[in-house]
Amino acid sequence: MKKHNFYAGPCILSAYTLDNTLEAIRDFAGTGLSILEISHRSKEFTAVIEEAAQLFKDLLDVPEGYHVLFLGGGASLQFCMVPYNLLQNKAGYVDTGVWASNAIKEAKLFGNVEVLASSKDANYTYVPKGYNVPTDLDYLHVTTNNTIYGTELRKDLDVPVRLVADMSSDIFSRPIDIKKYDLIYGGAQKNVAPAGVTFVIVKEDALGKVSRAIPTMLDYRTHAAKGSMFNTPPVLPIYSALQTLKWYKQLGGVEKIEVMGKEKAALLYDEIDRNPMFVGTVAPEDRSIMNVCFVMTPEYKELEKEFIDFASTKGIVGIKGHRSVGGFRASLYNALPIDSVKVLVDAMKEFQKNH
Repeated sequence: MKKHNFYAGPCILSAYTLDNTLEAIRDFAGTGLSILEISHRSKEFTAVIEEAAQLFKDLLDVPEGYHVLFLGGGASLQFCMVPYNLLQNKAGYVDTGVWASNAIKEAKLFGNVEVLASSKDANYTYVPKGYNVPTDLDYLHVTTNNTIYGTELRKDLDVPVRLVADMSSDIFSRPIDIKKYDLIYGGAQKNVAPAGVTFVIVKEDALGKVSRAIPTMLDYRTHAAKGSMFNTPPVLPIYSALQTLKWYKQLGGVEKIEVMGKEKAALLYDEIDRNPMFVGTVAPEDRSIMNVCFVMTPEYKELEKEFIDFASTKGIVGIKGHRSVGGFRASLYNALPIDSVKVLVDAMKEFQKNH
């Protein structure tokens, strides 16, 4: 049976990415060696990491003066690296979910942190708006998409300070005005690659402004100077990332991907709003097109497990909501075909008919 993969991460990868990665596992670039065993210093792999960085820049229209880095440690390590490198006096954070909260916790180890706005009071069911951004901040940090709660900030903020964004789960889902950001980071295991590599887009001008000594491996300048090759990088995920980026270019770039993403999300949200057995969990204006969160309406609450079991008979996997929220979560990352969304919608309709 065909599987329809709605897992939040690690998540679905395109057939293009999988096929080319599998081929490279057997024989990478005609070397007679697997990508799993090739030297990261070889000219063949050097070409991979350079091409991946350039495609990142091309697809997102990254201007001069920015570095694209491929690092280890996941986005969670960036919760530490960002303040280590950028926080001198005070930073501002917007609390929109678990990962934003974790980033705040880490940043407080390095200096004064002001939480400018939070939606915790409503279980993170909306994205705060209208908050003041003091001009004396070293930077403002936002999490653009919240995988657990299903909210998303789908615009680039205009703020009077440096802007930092965790875009782990919505990178490449829409055009971004990179010039408005000094640093963008994210775990790649949502829209770019299998787990194991973290992307960082950082403005050169933002670095070297803090007075503290920074450990070599935690200093962005270390990795920028060496083209992400200061130490052995996560070779296989970077190779897979390159394949995904090539596929994105073939699709027509982020503008085309955004259209596709909105179409998938609208299809599912329309069914949630139509079907009396289901209800969305976040403010409609803040709904994520990457992670669609919903629950059974109160009168059908006891049928949630039954629906998950029913969906599994259709080949649908990964729709169980995060343990802190419950209900359902359908992740509609870029590689998920719209046909899979149609299968889920049809399952919801059939489940309603059966009950």
